Amino acid sequence: MANLVVRNIDNEIVKALKEKAGRSGHSAEAEHRLILASVLLMPKKKSFAEVLADMPDVGNDNDFERLQELDDVSVFN
Repeated sequence: MANLVVRNIDNEIVKALKEKAGRSGHSAEAEHRLILASVLLMPKKKSFAEVLADMPDVGNDNDFERLQELDDVSVFN
């Protein structure tokens, strides 16, 4: 395994890291490793546009058109 040294970290970030580590029962170093792994190794979530683009073509819009019969008009009165 490699070592990583991170310099010039804002004091507020260090404080937040130590607080998060304390709540989790980890050392700050272990918490730092978990954060890096969760951000860098987890699969990227698809954007809404990517999900839409991946949807199969299932027909034309008019195939799904809703037709209303004249008898149904009395329901709205």
